[in-house]
Amino acid sequence: MLYSVDYELPVGKLTLAAEEKALVGLWMEGQRYFGSSFQVETFCHEIVPVLKNAVSWLDAYFAGGKPSLENMPLSPQGTDFQLSVWKALCTIPYGKTSTYGAIARQLSAELGRNVSPRAVGNAVGHNPISIIIPCHRVVGADGSLTGYAGGLERKKYLLQLEGVNLSAPVKKNCNFANNKNE
Repeated sequence: MLYSVDYELPVGKLTLAAEEKALVGLWMEGQRYFGSSFQVETFCHEIVPVLKNAVSWLDAYFAGGKPSLENMPLSPQGTDFQLSVWKALCTIPYGKTSTYGAIARQLSAELGRNVSPRAVGNAVGHNPISIIIPCHRVVGADGSLTGYAGGLERKKYLLQLEGVNLSAPVKKNCNFANNKNE
């Protein structure tokens, strides 16, 4: 059974989803790929311990803390390649950014085959546990804010919350109400 809870934030409403023992989803309202392969309408709206843990993590994060992923059981659903990208995202430190190209080079070395930045970008865009798996920390090669399934204004907000200096331009104009058009 899948359980869910909604969580209100300055960036809008989030929906968190979990199995009995692990978080499987965290989506922003209106986000591209919302619910991904799950039937969201069948979620049981009950706060199980793993969801309480995730809400506590989010409370700490949005209060300016740097909560650890150590005690956060995650179970994102995806291909082996997507899982390797999402694992790489978890290594980007709080308050820092990386690029699609840097992640592609890292994975090329780890996997022993050529990985393109475009393939990394596609996997990043399908991250089912946004914020906690920090896909917002990935920027363009020139440092610009490019692509974010939750909307670029949300990405900007999250990076500023973490103290990231955003001197590079935002490549695409986007707002919370129209974030599906990136």
